[in-house]
Amino acid sequence: MPDAVWVIFAAGTAIAFAGGYFVRRYVSEAKVTAAEERARQILEAAAKEAESKKREAVLEAKEEILKLKNETERENRERRQELQRLEKRLVQKTEALEAKFEAVQKREERLSQKEAEITSLKNELEKLHAAQVAELERISGLTTEEARQLLLAEVEKEAQQEAARIIREVEAKAKEEGERRAKEIIALAIQRTAVDQVNETTVSVIPLPSDEMKGRIIGREGRNIRAFENLTGVDLIIDDTPEAVILSSFDPVRREIARIALERLIADGRIHPSRIEEMVEKAQKEVERQIWEAGEQAAFEAGIPGLHEELIRLLGRLKFRTSYGQNVLRHSLEVTYLAGFMAAELGANVQLAKRAGLLHDIGKAVDREMEGPHVAIGVELARKYGEDPEVLHAIAAHHGDEEPQTLEAMIVQAADAISAARPGARRETLEAYIKRLTKLEEIANSFPGVEKAYAVQAGREIRVAVKPERVDDAAMVRLARDVAKKIEGELEYPGQVKVVIIRETRAVDYAK
Repeated sequence: MPDAVWVIFAAGTAIAFAGGYFVRRYVSEAKVTAAEERARQILEAAAKEAESKKREAVLEAKEEILKLKNETERENRERRQELQRLEKRLVQKTEALEAKFEAVQKREERLSQKEAEITSLKNELEKLHAAQVAELERISGLTTEEARQLLLAEVEKEAQQEAARIIREVEAKAKEEGERRAKEIIALAIQRTAVDQVNETTVSVIPLPSDEMKGRIIGREGRNIRAFENLTGVDLIIDDTPEAVILSSFDPVRREIARIALERLIADGRIHPSRIEEMVEKAQKEVERQIWEAGEQAAFEAGIPGLHEELIRLLGRLKFRTSYGQNVLRHSLEVTYLAGFMAAELGANVQLAKRAGLLHDIGKAVDREMEGPHVAIGVELARKYGEDPEVLHAIAAHHGDEEPQTLEAMIVQAADAISAARPGARRETLEAYIKRLTKLEEIANSFPGVEKAYAVQAGREIRVAVKPERVDDAAMVRLARDVAKKIEGELEYPGQVKVVIIRETRAVDYAK
């Protein structure tokens, strides 16, 4: 029984496999047939579509060819028309040129005839000119070359005279314009400065609470006044002036120390040698502090940064230094302002001009302690404390000891003269003033060839008129230098003196 089952099972399986095989084969054949049919249909459709597109492409190509052909024909027609127009214009131009050529030929013929006539006339004129020249030479007694030279000499002489006249006019105009501009700049600088100035004195008056204080200042057997004068180096004058004593000294620093010390002694009431010594020492420290503050304030007012500390201290000492009654520190500040304004107007270095103006009289701070003029001392001090060489040159040149080589040096020189020369800046006794002006005129009149001399501008200028037959133009320059040198050697004066030599030549004739 089991074997039969297995047989049946095996037979059924075989039958199932065989049936499945035949079914799959039938189905596969059917699919292949359908696919082949489908492929054939696609190929047929593609062939039809390709044929259709081919016909369309052929039609489009034919249309394009036709279009190009039409355009080519149109362009050819336009070119033929343009060629026809050009040909017509060429024919017209050719005809015009032919007409012009004929006219030119006719003109040339006429010109040839005129040229022949002109040549004939020229020959006749040359003959006439030669005859006239010969006749003129016979009449004048001069050859042609001699007449030419004579004419050229006359023309050259007239040209030289005209050139000289023009040169004089230009020089006069330039001088007038220069003077006008210089006056404007100086006037503007003075107006913008407007510095107050008072004369300094060499004495100080100290008020007293009562005349009894005079005895206490003198002390027993004069010991107090002797101690005071020995410690301060100042003369203490006690006279009949009520309730006042006078301090006298040429040194303003010592006089200021004495003034402070004496005022404090009077206020304290205890006056004896040891107390005097103590007050003088305190006054010295006070004056040293004032000197430093005055120097710092001057540098600040002038707008000059970076000054050496020693230069600031020397500037402060100028507060207690006078020249012809003019305070030197105020004078230095005034020169600084004037130099700055003039440098700005002239386009120069303003800072350099102001710095040189502030330091130009720095030598006066120690000129009573050192040998030599204040200019040389000032140059050495400025060099010692690292000032610029141009500043040194301006200091050296401000009184003419050196010839100014820079615009800033000339400005400082002018500013110094303006500050010292303006009315009220410096004090001078009437007797000394008259003697100085008289001496100026005597020096100028002592030279040969001088007709007259006048001191003007308060002794700042000497005008010398010379005899033109004895002093020529070249000698004028030498005379001006000689007069200036003699004034420098024989006369003392504030600032500088300008020497002007005047030579006048007159020519007189009468029209009849």
